[in-house]
Amino acid sequence: MSAFAEAMRERVRAARAALAEARAAGDSYAAAVAEDELDDALRLALAHGVVTDAAADEEDGQGRS
Repeated sequence: MSAFAEAMRERVRAARAALAEARAAGDSYAAAVAEDELDDALRLALAHGVVTDAAADEEDGQGRS
């Protein structure tokens, strides 16, 4: 696995964690920021052929890959 692919996967994991934390705290603004970060991370991963955890995408209700 390349360093880039691992960095992208870590970025996706961190964004998912931030989103879960913001939702748990009921912080709408932080959740919106985290959703934008997750969208961006998943978009970049897809554009570069980096596979992310699709099961987690389904769990967060976004249906992204």
